[in-house]
Amino acid sequence: MFLDRVKILVRAGAGGDGAATFRQEAHVPRGGPDGGDGGRGGSIHVRVDPGQTTLRDFRYRHHFRATPGGRGEGSRRHGKAGEDLILEVPPGTAIYDDETGELVADLLASGQTTVVARGGRGGLGNKHFATSRHQAPKHAQKGEPGVERWLRLELRLIADIGLVGLPNAGKSTLLGALTAALPKIADYPFTTLEPNLGVMDFGAEDGRLPTIADVPGLIEGASDGAGLGHAFLRHVERTRVLVHVVDGAGRDPEWAFDVIQGELRAHELRAHDPALLQKPMLIAFNKLDLPGAAEAWPAFRAAREGDGLAVVGIAAADGRGIDDLRAVLGRLLPDAAELAEPPEPAGVIVHRIEGMGESFAVDRDTDGVLRVRGKRIERIAAQTNFEVEESAERFQRDLARLGIEAELRRAGVEPGDTVRFGTVELEWEPDPWARE
Repeated sequence: MFLDRVKILVRAGAGGDGAATFRQEAHVPRGGPDGGDGGRGGSIHVRVDPGQTTLRDFRYRHHFRATPGGRGEGSRRHGKAGEDLILEVPPGTAIYDDETGELVADLLASGQTTVVARGGRGGLGNKHFATSRHQAPKHAQKGEPGVERWLRLELRLIADIGLVGLPNAGKSTLLGALTAALPKIADYPFTTLEPNLGVMDFGAEDGRLPTIADVPGLIEGASDGAGLGHAFLRHVERTRVLVHVVDGAGRDPEWAFDVIQGELRAHELRAHDPALLQKPMLIAFNKLDLPGAAEAWPAFRAAREGDGLAVVGIAAADGRGIDDLRAVLGRLLPDAAELAEPPEPAGVIVHRIEGMGESFAVDRDTDGVLRVRGKRIERIAAQTNFEVEESAERFQRDLARLGIEAELRRAGVEPGDTVRFGTVELEWEPDPWARE
């Protein structure tokens, strides 16, 4: 099964908790705090494996979790860092944030890697919170949660030549004639239900081995979701050369040509990719071994040449014109050195700097509960151990320092109300020393 689109959940490891311990040794009275820091949680990476051609590894497994960091210990011993998890994908995989639709990375080059979920930072041990006025702090941070997100992976094949055309135009037969591929071939439409790949050999002296992708047949309206072709139109976006295969023995070769050109143009507009129809294009007028095609060929050739398009008459079934087609493709393709590189730049990794400013907002969720939104306060809440009185008091002071307590009062918070900070829910208890 050719799998080229999947949705997965990635969950990075949480950071380990910091330790709240004190030095306890003989002959060392009043030993100070010596709690070690927690280890960083494991991150999740996505890496290009050139040996893969589909997203089949994600067919049955959709949830991926990295290991958490270890807890800190006494004697300033830090927790062990969590192990990173690496997911392998084929070249040409684009990664999107499924919630926002934003592009995370577009991976092309062999070994190219991006981090899609970063592990949480380890919590600080209590040794970091000792001061001249507070020499025995019991406060230590909990580990920061790891990033959790749904991702959408979309594969666009990296092929040098893309074969497009209506169903039963003879694309699979042509692929078999040009390469050693053995695609399913039959005399009825929609024989090809998934892209087939083959490699064409120009010979030892030439040195070029371009890959050819046979894209399932398109129909009129494919760019709007009709037929089988809609799911595969994106596979022609990365090709260097398009070969439009026309069934010369069909009821109207001119109509068939116009339909595919229209679908490519419509997909170009939808994908916001003006380069699609600017690619070198070769028209292969197929089935010259049949009487109807032989009659229509002169007029079709004249029309295409009048449009300035390269056109070759072939009969893929018996090999007629295949050498001419190979010769034209050889002129349209780059040399061996350029052909060895991906047909696009080496990929895109989008780096977004997420600031940790002290901005926040207070609003009510759909259930009426007050929620405080803000990256910094949500992180502080997640790293606070509210079972330790000193830590809870420290969080209360942070609310007052950041102006959140005053904003909650303006929003009408009452003692006993639930207040949410990210995934943390607390019962509101105002600071008894705060000014009214």
